[in-house]
Amino acid sequence: MTAPGGDLPPHPGLAGGPVYLDCNATTPVDPRAAEAMAPYLTDFFGNPSSGHPFSQEPRRALAAARAQVASLIGAGPGEIVFTGSGSEADLLALRGAVLASGRPHPHVITQATEHPAVLETCRALERLHGARVTVLPVDGDGLLSPAALAGAFTEDTVLVSVMAANNETGALQPIAELAALTHARGALFHCDAAQAVGKIPLDVGELGVDLLTIVGHKMYAPKGAAALYVRDGVTLESVVYGGGQERGLRAGTENVALAVALGTAAQIAAAELADGAPARLAALRDTLHERLTDALPGRVHLNGPEKNRLPNTLNVSVDGAIGHELLAAVGEIAASTGSACHSGTHTPSPVLTAMGLDADRALGAVRLSLGRWSTAEDIETAAAALTKAAAAQ
Repeated sequence: MTAPGGDLPPHPGLAGGPVYLDCNATTPVDPRAAEAMAPYLTDFFGNPSSGHPFSQEPRRALAAARAQVASLIGAGPGEIVFTGSGSEADLLALRGAVLASGRPHPHVITQATEHPAVLETCRALERLHGARVTVLPVDGDGLLSPAALAGAFTEDTVLVSVMAANNETGALQPIAELAALTHARGALFHCDAAQAVGKIPLDVGELGVDLLTIVGHKMYAPKGAAALYVRDGVTLESVVYGGGQERGLRAGTENVALAVALGTAAQIAAAELADGAPARLAALRDTLHERLTDALPGRVHLNGPEKNRLPNTLNVSVDGAIGHELLAAVGEIAASTGSACHSGTHTPSPVLTAMGLDADRALGAVRLSLGRWSTAEDIETAAAALTKAAAAQ
């Protein structure tokens, strides 16, 4: 895999390997983020909460990283709470809002194609905290209707949680409209933006959200680096109790190195967004789609919306093919399906079935998600390899 041009050097982890088209699962760590964090693993090891000289640089770096993450989404630095994962950020948002509400039977609304980090947290809130959860259906593109949300509120609704972009299809939800409906009913709005932050421009003020999840390893930072935007004035119950770090919402000595990496990744993402990165990726994605449809006429079907989706994401089903078998036959690329494997038996993606796709089409799906180092050469290689494998099935 070669560099896509400009000042971006080849990535050492991608050199000589298959074409990597699984960026919605995780992205390669940008060497600039790794370089930025390295001194905080060795030279600047102090606890940022201490009062001696060894704490000064870690404390400064933590504040700078918080400002970098905040700037990417139009927030204030004090509204960023660092967490250890997107799942933890979702837990803090949902559990934190439900418990802070003080209601004996709080009501939460979400939708059927949410990430398991939200859906499983909702189930735990029902099981452990007496919450009632409404899971709304989506349409054939995987989108939640504002009218459906408007009809789901009750007097006890305390929170609505809807993702910005689906991890399998890239479908973009109408977050600003949904958040406005939610606020009109006096509830909080949480948005899991793990797949969207850094890929498309996002501004929490324009969206009108109260809580927003950010995940580092989806935007070229290391795994274990994440954050939750908590709008000023929003009260949450803590997810970790202890020394009062992170506004008292997530105790524990801060991981300065990972925060620095996340901040650096956010700063790089902001620069790339301004430089037209989404358009570049969308053009490559569309070329890949065209190559597949031209080579396999009538067999390739797009899953999810044609336009209202992430610029890097292509989810297609191929008639007569099984997604996991297709990818297993293609050693030239690394990608994913939405199916789950249990004891050797593959089941259709819950996201695709929630969209109304039948089992055969859902099992035939592959998700091809491009990234910063994707090139035109990669697209041609991937298209040729997938076409050859599909023609043999």
